[in-house]
Amino acid sequence: MPAMRIFALSYLALPILFALTVVTPHLAKADDSNIVEKKDPNAASSSLSPKQQIDNLFTALKRQRDPEQASLIADQIRMEWNDSGSATINLLMQWADKAIQDKRNAAAMDFLDQVIALKPDYVEGWNRRATLNFAIGDYRKSMEDINQVLRIEPRHFGALAGMAAILSETGNDELTLKAWERFLEIYPANRAAQEQVNTLSEKIAGSRT
Repeated sequence: MPAMRIFALSYLALPILFALTVVTPHLAKADDSNIVEKKDPNAASSSLSPKQQIDNLFTALKRQRDPEQASLIADQIRMEWNDSGSATINLLMQWADKAIQDKRNAAAMDFLDQVIALKPDYVEGWNRRATLNFAIGDYRKSMEDINQVLRIEPRHFGALAGMAAILSETGNDELTLKAWERFLEIYPANRAAQEQVNTLSEKIAGSRT
């Protein structure tokens, strides 16, 4: 099975698609001790700025070694990314998601173009368009959008997974491995990424002997 197809069937398959927009209703909040507790709207952390909140979540994600607990933290990060802070942008994103689900790609692209034009620093606008370009097979445009995502948020593990998928399609194992290694620096407990790194490392080592 081609690498791209394998990617499409895994958890990281469309890491820059609906996995980054649909989060479970029982999202948890990680504290400094790396124990994930249920999100409390009255907790002291609610007074933190959005940047401080997401920075704390990334710190917890990097420290967490339990895959299930890390997944809860990753869900919270996705939730932070998804909220643009603008009702108009959020509505356009919902319309884009619905259009993608209905396979109305042209309409979805129009909505995402509007999102990016209205709020070019909103990371998920670029990320969702990267996903759509990936899905329709325009890897060049997808990579361009991924680069914009990583310019705004270098820790965007979903975009790094998408980059790895595109690089894998080109057959460049070493660059693909580097993308997955960057992913694991941010999200070390992700098992699918660990498997990708192990597989590619063995493949590259074998080709050199």
